[in-house]
Amino acid sequence: MFSILPGVYLGWGLGSNDAANVFGPPVTSGLISYRRAVVLAVIFILLGAILEGKKCFATVGGITVLSLRAAFIATLAAAMVVNLMSWLGFPVSTSQAIIGSLVGIGLLNQVSICYHKLIQIIICWLFTPLGAAVISYLFFLLFGYFYQRKVKNLQRFNSVARISGLLIICYAAYNLGANNVANTTGAFVAAGVLSPFLATLLGGMSIILGVLTYSKNVVFTVGKKIAPLDPFSGLVALLSTAITLHLFTQIGVPISSSQAIVGAVAGVGLARGAKTVSKTTLFLIFVSWILTLLLALGLAYILGFLFK
Repeated sequence: MFSILPGVYLGWGLGSNDAANVFGPPVTSGLISYRRAVVLAVIFILLGAILEGKKCFATVGGITVLSLRAAFIATLAAAMVVNLMSWLGFPVSTSQAIIGSLVGIGLLNQVSICYHKLIQIIICWLFTPLGAAVISYLFFLLFGYFYQRKVKNLQRFNSVARISGLLIICYAAYNLGANNVANTTGAFVAAGVLSPFLATLLGGMSIILGVLTYSKNVVFTVGKKIAPLDPFSGLVALLSTAITLHLFTQIGVPISSSQAIVGAVAGVGLARGAKTVSKTTLFLIFVSWILTLLLALGLAYILGFLFK
């Protein structure tokens, strides 16, 4: 059990940081209560992890050759970086943290690194915020037209928006668990310590623990600082994030839900007028993503050297 504690630690950090990505916009816009959103997120994160979480294990475990010691150090380094960035209030990428730490431990141990797979992952990271922004921009225009033409009564609009919000939160939480659980325990599957089923179960439970205990800090950054969101805009951003996660899960690449939601919120902001998007906040978030990758790589290398 001691050997897989870093996976639990990383899952806790993922849940505490990425909870904002699956219910931040509807909660901060006042559409759904925080407590109800948390309950739905907990249930569907675990379902997504167990039912589809296995699809991304091969990508995480295929970066480099992993022993139990290497998996332990890489996951611990990633968890420490995610915890630090979450404490600072940035929507950090756990995918970048674990991939960076795996590269760092691979360089230290002088074992082969699959640079071809690494390049493919980086390309997917680049397309994550851009794809989410495009989807949210188009959805905002399309659904906005529909709501203006078909749902003119304010009370009916609020009812439709609330029901839609509950369904979208379930869908987003499911895809968060499916896409990101490999980040928490994928290295231990590659090292032969955990079976895929146990890895999805343990990873899903650790993500839930983070959602329940330490998830409020990043909600404010995602929901309000990037662009001001009304209930309709929040739903469009969340749906776009969920679809982006779903698409990348099917090709087996764990991406950052933080990158997806930031891109989606920015896309909504652009659809409403570019002046509503906080370029300073976007810049700081992009810097935090780069720092996450570099810090995880460096910390894994240093920890591996010290333990060695």
